[in-house]
Amino acid sequence: MIGAGLLEALRERGIRTVSHQPLAPLSTIRIGGVAELAVFPASGEEAAFTLDRFRATGTPFRVVGNGSNLLFGDGILEGALLVTRDMSRMEWSGDRLYADCGVSLSGLSASAAKEGYSGLEFARGIPGSLGGAVVMNAGAYGGAMSDIVTESIAYDLRTGETVTLTDHGFGYRQSVYLSHSELVCLGVVIRLKKGIREEIEAVMREYTRSRKEKQPLEYPSAGSYFKRPEGYFAGKLIEDCGLKGYRIGNAAVSEKHAGFLINLGGATAEDVLRLEEYVRNRVRDRFGVELEREVQVML
Repeated sequence: MIGAGLLEALRERGIRTVSHQPLAPLSTIRIGGVAELAVFPASGEEAAFTLDRFRATGTPFRVVGNGSNLLFGDGILEGALLVTRDMSRMEWSGDRLYADCGVSLSGLSASAAKEGYSGLEFARGIPGSLGGAVVMNAGAYGGAMSDIVTESIAYDLRTGETVTLTDHGFGYRQSVYLSHSELVCLGVVIRLKKGIREEIEAVMREYTRSRKEKQPLEYPSAGSYFKRPEGYFAGKLIEDCGLKGYRIGNAAVSEKHAGFLINLGGATAEDVLRLEEYVRNRVRDRFGVELEREVQVML
């Protein structure tokens, strides 16, 4: 339900809004129904103003970045959707970089390489936004956001104030933002190490090559669908159950990497969730391991 006066306040401020926004284009798996209202702030200030208005009007809302770790439902997403992808400010100060939460990880890593700073190589090719990466403590190839994040700027829904966080409670796919849902990430400060541009770019090229070789980038997906169970690899467990290529509707377990559930074209959220349940049951029955979803589901 959209609070009275919300649209007028946002439009007077010049903040872009879209009513009945299709959700599939806002996620990398290309699935979803329609959002009642989508709001696209272009800066941290606009995002904070939007959140102020949500609080003042009692408007329920969700926050999304690039939608790379996300599955929308098939129906109407009620309330407002705050989409951060237009928030793109980056500012260097020596080895410290401030970036808005909507900056893409690929763009961020490219900027770091250009400036000759090391530490973001692991992020090259990850299709998410910076804010989402901090919330989930994204990582790959031995690196993670927890290695480089020093501060983040957050909006506190309890007080309506913008605060600076230095303790992020990082763990495996975990952060203070997941354990304290009243905090909304607006921007991030990271610290990198000076390196040699050519060497940094060479590592990024190798990671990009590895992703193309091992991951089903030719199909829409939400990335690795399940968290890594302690002592195991989710993809290996699923593969050992003989589930590569198994499909329900137009959702399937990837033939290339069984840890990915892919959209073969026209898949629905119901297809994916039924496939998830089937995979989890098969792995539990055979190995006694409970797979936990890494992808965020927004119904």
